[in-house]
Amino acid sequence: MPDRRPDLSPISTPTHKSAKLTTAIASTALALGAVAGTAAATTASATARPAVAAGAPAQAPAASAGQLLQSGPGAEAPAAGATQSGQQIQLVSARAVQVRRHHLTPRQIARKLLRRFHWSWRQFKYLNRLWDRESGWNVYASNPYSGAYGIPQAVPGSKMASAGRYWRTSAWTQIRWGLRYIRDVYGTPHRAWDHEVRAGWY
Repeated sequence: MPDRRPDLSPISTPTHKSAKLTTAIASTALALGAVAGTAAATTASATARPAVAAGAPAQAPAASAGQLLQSGPGAEAPAAGATQSGQQIQLVSARAVQVRRHHLTPRQIARKLLRRFHWSWRQFKYLNRLWDRESGWNVYASNPYSGAYGIPQAVPGSKMASAGRYWRTSAWTQIRWGLRYIRDVYGTPHRAWDHEVRAGWY
C-alpha cells in the first residue's frame, strides 16, 4: 500500500531547549551592552571633569562650622560687608572732593564763592581787577609799610582768622574774608573797584 503519511516540511520547529538557549543568549547580550554603556558613561564623565574644572567658574566652598560660629548668621555677613563698602565709598568721595578743592586756583575759588554772596558772574571781572592790582592773587603778598597781607590785603592780616583756619596760607580763608569785607563796606566788587580807581585803595 502506498504511504499515506502527510509530507513533512523540511523546516524543523525549534524545541523547548533551543528557545531557552536563545533567551539566555539575548539576556547575556543585554547585560554586556549595559556594562559597556556604564563604562562609556564613566569614561565620558572622567574626561569631562577636567574641562569643567578648567573652563567653568568654580563654586565657592561651603562655609565650615567654625566660620559660621565666628561670623554669625550668613545674612549678617553681607550686610556688614555692604556697610563697610559704603563707608569706603564715602571716604573716597570725601577725599576726592578735598583733592579737587585744594587744586582750585584762587580765581576759581573766588568764582565759586561769589554765588554765596548772591553776586552775578559779571562781578568777577571787577574783583579780578581789584585783587590783581592789590596782591596779584598771591596768598603770601605782604606790604611792609602798611602791614597788609594776603590776597585781599587785610590790615592787619590776622583779621582774616575770623573767616577760617590757616589765614596765612589758605586762599579759601583769605577770599572768604575779602568778599565779606567788600560786601559790608562797598556792597559789590564793582563799587569796591571804583573806589580803588579813585582813591588808590579800598
